[in-house]
Amino acid sequence: MKVRILWLIAFLLFTVQLSAQQKVTVKGKITDEHNEPVIGANIMEKGTTNGVISDFDGFFTLNVSSGATLVVSYIGFAQQEIPVKDKRDFVIRLAEDSETLNEVVVIGYGSARKRDLTGAVMQVKSAQLENESPSSMQDLLRANVPGLSVGFSAGPKPGGSLLIRGKNSINAGTDPLIVLDGVIYPGDLADINPNDIEQIDVLKDASSAAIYGARSASGVIIITTKMGKSEKPTISFDASIGVATQAIVPEVYQGDEFTAWRTDVFNSANPNHRPYEFNDPRKLPADVSIEDWMKYDNSTGDPVETWLRRIGFKNLEIQNYLDGKSVDWADMVFQNGLRQDYNASISGKTKGVNYYWSMGWTDNEGIIVNNGYKSFKTRLNLDAKINKFLTVGLNAQFVQRDASAIGADWVQYQKLTPYGSPTNEDGTMKLNPGDDTSAKHPLIDSYYTDKRNVINNLNANIYAKVSLPFNISYQMNFSPRYEWATDYVHKSSEHPSWKDFGGSASRTFRNDFLWQLDNIVKWKQTFAKVHDVDFTFLFNAEKFQRWSDEMNNEGFDPNDDLGYHYMKGGILPTISSNDEYRTGDALMARLFYSYDNRYMITGTVRRDGYSAFGQKNPRAVFPSVAVGWVFSDEPFLKKLNWLDYGKLRFSWGLNGNRDIGVYRALARMGNSKYMYVSPDGKVYNGSYLYVNSLANKELKWERTASFNLGLDFSIFNERLKGNIDIYKANTKDLLIERTLPELIGFSSVMSNLGEVENKGIELSLTSKNIDTKNFAWSSTFNFTLNRNKIVHLYGDMVDVLDENGNVVGQKEADDIKNKWFIGKSLDEIWGLEVIGVWQQDEAEEAKKYGVAPGDFKLRDVDGNGQYTDEDKVFQGTTSPKFTWTLRNDFKIYKNIDVSFMLYSLWGHKGTYDVAKHSGTTVYNDRQNAYKLPYWTPENPTNEWARIDSSTGGNSFSVYRKKSFIRLDNISVGYNVPSRWITKLGLGSLRVYANVRNVAVWAPDFKLWDPENSSPTPRTYTFGINVTM
Repeated sequence: MKVRILWLIAFLLFTVQLSAQQKVTVKGKITDEHNEPVIGANIMEKGTTNGVISDFDGFFTLNVSSGATLVVSYIGFAQQEIPVKDKRDFVIRLAEDSETLNEVVVIGYGSARKRDLTGAVMQVKSAQLENESPSSMQDLLRANVPGLSVGFSAGPKPGGSLLIRGKNSINAGTDPLIVLDGVIYPGDLADINPNDIEQIDVLKDASSAAIYGARSASGVIIITTKMGKSEKPTISFDASIGVATQAIVPEVYQGDEFTAWRTDVFNSANPNHRPYEFNDPRKLPADVSIEDWMKYDNSTGDPVETWLRRIGFKNLEIQNYLDGKSVDWADMVFQNGLRQDYNASISGKTKGVNYYWSMGWTDNEGIIVNNGYKSFKTRLNLDAKINKFLTVGLNAQFVQRDASAIGADWVQYQKLTPYGSPTNEDGTMKLNPGDDTSAKHPLIDSYYTDKRNVINNLNANIYAKVSLPFNISYQMNFSPRYEWATDYVHKSSEHPSWKDFGGSASRTFRNDFLWQLDNIVKWKQTFAKVHDVDFTFLFNAEKFQRWSDEMNNEGFDPNDDLGYHYMKGGILPTISSNDEYRTGDALMARLFYSYDNRYMITGTVRRDGYSAFGQKNPRAVFPSVAVGWVFSDEPFLKKLNWLDYGKLRFSWGLNGNRDIGVYRALARMGNSKYMYVSPDGKVYNGSYLYVNSLANKELKWERTASFNLGLDFSIFNERLKGNIDIYKANTKDLLIERTLPELIGFSSVMSNLGEVENKGIELSLTSKNIDTKNFAWSSTFNFTLNRNKIVHLYGDMVDVLDENGNVVGQKEADDIKNKWFIGKSLDEIWGLEVIGVWQQDEAEEAKKYGVAPGDFKLRDVDGNGQYTDEDKVFQGTTSPKFTWTLRNDFKIYKNIDVSFMLYSLWGHKGTYDVAKHSGTTVYNDRQNAYKLPYWTPENPTNEWARIDSSTGGNSFSVYRKKSFIRLDNISVGYNVPSRWITKLGLGSLRVYANVRNVAVWAPDFKLWDPENSSPTPRTYTFGINVTM
């Protein structure tokens, strides 16, 4: 009996063991609280890397071990753990989670939960903007982060400027520091494929950015790229094709409007002209005969030809006018540019290995004829867990971009006469289509230039992580970057302007090599369940080297047919080289402490060294501290049912700026050549070196000290959430090129002088306006206000005088030459102010100032009848007073999503000198102009000067308001239901369409786009995304 019992026990144990090893198939559907499918939810087998994501209808199928537990998660929803037991079919309803605060934010050399942040950090996830077909990282950020200004590229190369919280320097760079996958990234942002980006975290305040010390004064942008998400390999393909059109093309004069304009040009330039002297003889009034009109200059022949000569027409123009031939130069310069973007990736994670590999190809034509941009990108991300102690990984990116295209000289289209000829009689391009040297053929330079400009770069981070006892970890990053570029240019001797010197050619070679080494030690521990400590220590070292060589030649003999392939064929060879070398190092420590997830403090200190600074100041220390209080978790506020979450933040920190030339602290040398005659009468060429700049051993970093007070909140069950930040930053020891007295022998020296202050307010609000089963609508509103001013400059003091000339005090001197003024903005407009146009009844008064009716009237502040510096006044700034953005997202039924975004820059001004219509030589030589209003006796406008207006010998600019509102994009996407595509073996299929730069409203600034002041594209894009 006992033996049977033992056999039974053994059998049961064996059965249990087999059962534990058996796999079962579970399936189900993931929905939200409205029973709508959740697309892309992660379903994982707990304790393993085995998992899948839900399809477009929310369905999933997964093989798991019997007895397993499913872990279901999705952004914005509470995570659930569901035991499988004997169940095989599931319907899992996810509840919205106010704990989006538990989402991870990358903060530099580590990460943190949103609720643990003590600084001003904003996050943008690429998945939220998938409809908008972003072509660059800037497209993901534009108008989505308060306090971050993002420009946009008007050319075919994606990009745009970046500025966080205003200008904080006069001479040094103000671009934010870019960090890619945990490592400082010095490359071109256009090389980062937006399809590879998982999320972007923007560190705006000093405390958050201080971890990067001497390079963080202008803020930090941290980019995290994608990794695998499920055990099953996921293949994704995204293709988009579109067209870029010219959003605004200012008109120039054509046909009868052109001749009427030329008539007004000569009427205005010749105020004492005889009646109707420059008018079309076919339209003379009855009291002026053709005979009398022809006698004005004793002309004979055809009256029309006489008229055309009087208004400056050349023989070629006259003939084409009489033959009815005209050219629309805008059609020759501008085009609809085809844009193509293709991306493919494979990703996944097996036991211990996470991988992501992608390739992308971009081929963009510009809106300017012959302009274009091409690039190939590939990325490989690997993370492998060797054992429970060691993990190794690689983030590598290779890019090749082709910038060889030379676009048409589009400026020429508004100069050229419509009655010119684009070609000579033999069919070759005509250099000056109007037989006038002031305007040339817009395509001739690009046609006769052969250019090959290719840039290759390999950017990598190789890392190893070691888990040590007591929750201590060590990570080493080795990050090499190698860039090699070639730029070959041949200017053909067939070009009419280049044939005299037999053509020219150049070849430039550049090689850059940078390595960075990070050693990071971390310790993270929780004590007594309420005390959380997170410590990070860093040692960093870097080295950069550049080798650049250039060779030039011209006067090729017998010809230049081989161009830059035969450099020795010229008679005037020159060779130059330029090498750079710089090093840096840093030590950093950061400590985060939290009590009960309610009270938080972060302290950071970093010491940086950089070879570009003076011998006495090669290093500097940058500390910071920040505190946070989650007041919504206090017991006395728990009764406030409408309050979901609330946190106060305060931070202070010191950041640096090292963005100057590598050798600016050193005395630099130049070389020159001379000729001398030997005693025997022979002439020799010699050369010598000389010191051309003064060294400054005291040169050091710019330092920005700033504080930030912030509030994060969520109310009414996350119906409304957002944050408010108030900040003030003072930058001292500005890197300024100081002018020196001539007797010293040097013109200037780089120095640390002055102080600039920035302060402002930022607001971000997100609301759920409607949230029903078949329709959802959410809005996000961002507002930014920034003010900057110069606090100090050079410290030179000047006397302050009263009305009688008596000294009543002293003040710090302004820099009139550079238009820098104490207490005023860096972008302050200062000069003679236009207050209108002199009218005919003011002719005598205008004459006192050397001008006439139709010329601009300037403010004479002291009323002495002269315009001097004493009459110059402050007229506003060229930086916006505030910006706002409004984004709206709609979900219609379960498969359609629509979004649109508005943004506005308001309260700034820009130069508008086209309103002057000035310069006799300009209008007599230049054959055309933009169609803009102008003053005439019959049209006495107060906003526009007469044609050929005079400035009275005064230098001034016209300023107009540049405030605008832009409808930046409209996007639509459709997820094809899975039941339609499963037979094709697809996991998902999505189509989308997007229009970018839809429209702009600028009530006071006409002509070009108010943000770019140049040709700016409107792009229409259609795309498809497939996963399997």
